[in-house]
Amino acid sequence: MAAGLLLLPLLLPLLLPLPPPGRGQGFGQTRFVCTSVPLDGDMCAAAALGTGSAEELKSTVLQLRETVLQQKETIMNQKETIRELTAKLGRCESQSAVEPPPGDGKGRKPSVSKNTMGDLSRTPAAETLSQLGQTLQSLKTRLENLEQFSRMNSSSQTNNLKDILQNKIDDLEKQVLSRVNSLEEGKFNPRNESEERGKIESTLTSLHQRISDLEKGQKDNRPPDRFQLTFPLRTNYMYAKVKKSLPEMYAFSVCMWIKSTASPGMGTPFSYAVPGQANELVLIEWGNNPMEILINDKVAKLPFVINDGKWHHICVTWTTRDGVWEAYQDGTQTGSGENLAPYHPIKPQGVLVLGQEQDTLGGGFDATQAFVGELAHFNVWDRKLSPGEVYSLATCSTKAQAGNVIAWAEANIDIYGGATKWTFEACRQLN
Repeated sequence: MAAGLLLLPLLLPLLLPLPPPGRGQGFGQTRFVCTSVPLDGDMCAAAALGTGSAEELKSTVLQLRETVLQQKETIMNQKETIRELTAKLGRCESQSAVEPPPGDGKGRKPSVSKNTMGDLSRTPAAETLSQLGQTLQSLKTRLENLEQFSRMNSSSQTNNLKDILQNKIDDLEKQVLSRVNSLEEGKFNPRNESEERGKIESTLTSLHQRISDLEKGQKDNRPPDRFQLTFPLRTNYMYAKVKKSLPEMYAFSVCMWIKSTASPGMGTPFSYAVPGQANELVLIEWGNNPMEILINDKVAKLPFVINDGKWHHICVTWTTRDGVWEAYQDGTQTGSGENLAPYHPIKPQGVLVLGQEQDTLGGGFDATQAFVGELAHFNVWDRKLSPGEVYSLATCSTKAQAGNVIAWAEANIDIYGGATKWTFEACRQLN
C-alpha cells in the first residue's frame, strides 16, 4: 500500500499534455502518455524519454494493427476452407443416405421438386441401382420374346443380334453387381458416380433402340392389338399418347391389362386432361395411397391389389347419374360406390396420355407420379359394361369386344421418351 502511494506522485508529473501535430502548445485537443518511473529513477529524464518516444509508439501501434489485420484475413480464409470441406462432406454423406419417399401421404401430389432422369445426380445410389436392375430385367424379358420369335422364324441374322445383345446385358449386370458390392463394402466413390452412370445409361439406351429395331420385324406377324407398352423407369418424359380424344360422355368403362412391381405406388396408368381441368379423368396410385380414380378432381379409392409383378385385368365403370362407379379386378367386382362427380359429363376435346399424370394440358409431367410397369389392351367405352362383358375381357374370350370410343391398336398410339412396344403375351398364357 505504501509503495502505491509513493508511485502516485511520481506518475502525476509525467501526465504531460502533448500538442497535436502542427499546432504549437495549444490545448484545444490533448492526449496524455503515461510512463512508469522506478522509485529511484530521474523523473525529468523519464519525462524527456516519454516525450521523445511518441513516434516510436505510433510506429508500434501501426505494426500491431497490421498484424491484427493479417491474422483476421488468415482466420477468414480458414473459415472458408472449413465451409468448403463441410459442404464436400455433406455431399459425400448424401450419396449413401436413403431419402424418404416424397410427400406426406396426405395429398395426391408431393410438395417437393420434380425428380427427373436429368436429376439423377441427386438420386440415392441404391435407388439408381434398383432402377437399372429393373431395366435390365425388362430387356432380358424382351430378349426372351425375341428368342421365341426367332425359333418360329429361323433367321441367322436375328439369332446373331440376339446373342450380341444378350452378351451386352450380361456385361451390364456384372457392372451393376460390382457397384452393389462397392456400396456394401463402403468403397463407393461418389466422384466417379456420374461418369459411370452415364456410361451405363448410354448403353441401356442403345440396347433399347436395337431391341426395338428387332421387334419391328414382329409387327407384320401379329394382330394390331397384340402389343403392350413398357415403362421401365420413373421419369417425366417417358409416355404414350392416344391419337384420338374422348367425346362428351355421360357414362364410361375403362379396362386394361396391367403389370407392375413399383413401390410405393405404381404411378399413373392413364390421365385425361381438358382445357381448364387437368384432372378430368385420371387413374393413379401415388405414394402409399391406394389406387384412385379422379373425375373432375373428385376422388374415389379403388380396392385394387396389383403390384405383385403379375398381369392383372382391371376395369372401372361410371355413370354421371348419382356418380355410381364399380371396380373389377381379374373379372370379379371388388368394389363400388356413388357420388363420384355426379351429373358431371366427361368433357370432350382433351388429351389422353398413358404412363404420366398431366398438370397442364398434354404436359406438366411429374416423375414421382409416372407409371412404372407394363400396360396393354387399354379400351374405353361410352357406356357401362355388364359383369359378363368384363369377365369376357379378363379371360381373353373371343367374344370380348374392343372399346367403341378408344380401341387398343398400334396405329392409335404414339410413344415418346423411350417407352417401348412389344408383343403382349398374357392372353396367350390364359388360352
